[in-house]
Amino acid sequence: MLYEVAQSLLVNVKAPLKLKSWGLKLAKKKGNKKAFIAVARKLAMIMHRILIDKKDFCDQ
Repeated sequence: MLYEVAQSLLVNVKAPLKLKSWGLKLAKKKGNKKAFIAVARKLAMIMHRILIDKKDFCDQ
């Protein structure tokens, strides 16, 4: 599921996000599939940190 969310984030989302720009740079270097996996992993790490800290997510 995280892979699909990452793919949707990089392909469909129009808003400027740091995670999206990072993923698009990675896609140019390594290819889309590896970028989707890297973004999915980073999303998992963000979600884990949110659960541990019990704070809201803020992409700045």
